[in-house]
Amino acid sequence: MKRWNGWGDDQNDLDFKLSAPARDFLVQTIGKSAPLPEATLAQALARVPDSRLPAHELFSRDAEDRLRHARGQSLPDWLAMRSGEFGSFPDAVAFPRSSEEVQALLLYAREHRIDVIPYGGGTSVVGHINPESGSRPVLTIDMTGMNTLLSLDRESQVATFGAGATGPQVEAALAAHGYTLGHYPQSWELSTIGGWVASRSSGQQSLRYGRIEQMFAGGRIETLRGTLDIPTLPASAAGPDIREMFMGTEGRMGIITEVKVRVTPLFERESFHVVFFPSWEIAIKAVREIVQGRVQLSMMRLSNAVETYTQLKLAGSETAIALLERYLAMRGAGAGKTMFTFGVTGSRAQCKSALQLALRMSRKYGGVSTGTLLGKKWEHGRFRSPYLRHGLWDSGFAVDTMETAVDWARVPEAAAGIESAIAGALAELGESVHAFTHLSHMYGQGSSIYTTYIFRCGSSYQEALSRWERLKAAGAEAIVRYGGTISHQHGVGKDHAKYLPAEKGELGIAAIQGLVAVFDPQQQMNPGKLLP
Repeated sequence: MKRWNGWGDDQNDLDFKLSAPARDFLVQTIGKSAPLPEATLAQALARVPDSRLPAHELFSRDAEDRLRHARGQSLPDWLAMRSGEFGSFPDAVAFPRSSEEVQALLLYAREHRIDVIPYGGGTSVVGHINPESGSRPVLTIDMTGMNTLLSLDRESQVATFGAGATGPQVEAALAAHGYTLGHYPQSWELSTIGGWVASRSSGQQSLRYGRIEQMFAGGRIETLRGTLDIPTLPASAAGPDIREMFMGTEGRMGIITEVKVRVTPLFERESFHVVFFPSWEIAIKAVREIVQGRVQLSMMRLSNAVETYTQLKLAGSETAIALLERYLAMRGAGAGKTMFTFGVTGSRAQCKSALQLALRMSRKYGGVSTGTLLGKKWEHGRFRSPYLRHGLWDSGFAVDTMETAVDWARVPEAAAGIESAIAGALAELGESVHAFTHLSHMYGQGSSIYTTYIFRCGSSYQEALSRWERLKAAGAEAIVRYGGTISHQHGVGKDHAKYLPAEKGELGIAAIQGLVAVFDPQQQMNPGKLLP
């Protein structure tokens, strides 16, 4: 069972425990800290109020079901769960097994004026699934019971899944038939295929497989006004794309119950490699040339100097890292070096050609290849970053992220400006923040920018939340200032909604509001999310 107050499963032991050197590094960087006291599950359950809904065979009013569906995985959610002060709860939770059951639930909600929240893996980091406080009862619909491969068209390479299938369930089902979807967001272990569509998710290997926009071919959506079936077509010029209209709508227009996706035959070979460049400025030129040259890599990630230094500090083996540092310095990648991680995936011939091209272009910019050793380390830990919050928390530190995407012409300035804004956001409180950045998804036009920041929690949960609010505002305002999207891969939810007009404009927001009103005239579907 998933943890009620953190990331992952109750039975796993994947939490990153900070090593003594790592803890010393953070203490030296931002100061000594101490963990906050935590509520027990029993204490949190005691705060769950009585449901405002009558008992019904369609849903559960159990206190623990409601508690486990009250929050996602944003930092405010984490603080709420750890303190036991959840705030609002859904009045009931439903666990449908078919589109027809979802249909029945929406009919019930419409007749009784109940607000509805679709729930997938509960991995939202921007407040998608949190109930609003209000006079109307709230019904959360957990889709994870609809998690099977429903059909596979081998000729067209289109698979149909129940929307509640998680990343591992999707890949296991497809692998049995010789296929892969290849969609690997950081939340892959827990997030669902329906949630990926609803939030316009991006996977770590989107360079090869595409973002969810390229994978989503059609499906079935249950709305308060009936069922909408979106057919699969390879392409169409028949007016606006209904498929696109529903992507990124975050449950405001209906509940996705079936997802049709374009799949790919399993690869023959895959490996991950690391190259170090002498500086951030040089590295940006190198990776831009590689991606614009359409080298067939499956993923590219470029860490700036601060993130590179931090990752090496937290890596564990001080002796091995010291040897690596000496070797890199001898090759011209000393202080200020940046780490470039990339993957090659496909046939034996494709991988050989792509690797040769990537290394040749890297050498042109002074890149120093270290082979696959560090690449294997990245591959092994590619889904473990969310567990880092546990290890930091136990030492009194909090960690969160901000992400955006801009055109290449603005990447250097925006990356530096966003990181600087976050790093200095608590200066007037006398607090230091450790912030570092990487480019995680690259395109011919531009790149995403992903900034991680670590700060001290303070002496209370309210103080930790207040510090986070300052940091979030500083990062979001900087993103708007540099003309970036308010979200490249995490969606809008509640936390980003007020920044959306800067990206969409007044007329764009009105268009989205009009579209939502067609499917949800009474504002019952996930109210308070997406739109400001």
